[in-house]
Amino acid sequence: MDRLIGVFLVTLSAILFGTNPIFARMSYDAGANPGSYLFIRFLIAAPVMFLILMARGYVFPRGKLLIALILIGGISAGTTFCFYTALHFAPVNLIIVITYMYPTIVTLLSPVFLKQAITGFKIVALLMTVVGILFAIGIDSGGYALGIILAMVAAIFQSLFLILGGLSIQKAGPFPATTIIILSSAVIYGIYVSAQGLQLPMNISGWFAITASALFSTSLGLISFFAGLKRIDTANASIISTFEVVVTVALAIIILGETLSLLKILGACLVILAVVILAKSEYKTAQVKISHSISR
Repeated sequence: MDRLIGVFLVTLSAILFGTNPIFARMSYDAGANPGSYLFIRFLIAAPVMFLILMARGYVFPRGKLLIALILIGGISAGTTFCFYTALHFAPVNLIIVITYMYPTIVTLLSPVFLKQAITGFKIVALLMTVVGILFAIGIDSGGYALGIILAMVAAIFQSLFLILGGLSIQKAGPFPATTIIILSSAVIYGIYVSAQGLQLPMNISGWFAITASALFSTSLGLISFFAGLKRIDTANASIISTFEVVVTVALAIIILGETLSLLKILGACLVILAVVILAKSEYKTAQVKISHSISR
């Protein structure tokens, strides 16, 4: 029964994370820009996560570990900025598939930074990801070049986050580390909008989208994931979490009116299957999902 609860909680987190890109686009349609959306989202989520951190009695990171997590927060802010700016220039279903190439990039870098061998299963996953991304981009995506480039940069940032931040996240613990990174992101985006100016939503639906993104898609999503992770292993949690892509693509079609060709569906399936294979290969799946949660 405990395991079933864990599966339910991780699935719930995937659903919640999957709504973030939709809320972002809704806020853009209401007049917000990516920087303002991210600032308000993290400004709301940060105190919520901090209060939960204190209420649960977690140890607040200090010293060099705190500094390391703040620096990692900078990389995370770069990831989210590229991802959510990409959503401003290209369809949601295209961006979400491209950014899911980050586990593959981690696998490519793992022999150098993590001293992990590339197995036959990983090579197959790499090839599947490349083919899947090419299918997802297709021959009709020339008008989305900037969005595609930003999505790829986001995937690279995400991979660097994993490689450079994994050890610090382990030392601090997932929940405290995530809280510090979200707090850092809020400060970074606060500085950004102070320089660039706030561009706020012009109607209630836009404010609803940002508030829902902060409270449900971010805070509740993270709480659900970490609660589920206590009950099931990280490899299975990572596999279940690929349901996020399905949720995002489905909502993009239903709510945003986006279309999806058969070739793009096949590409998305290949990328998801590649993530499943990599998760089964038992590399740093716990850190992968933690960072993924933050970046969404």
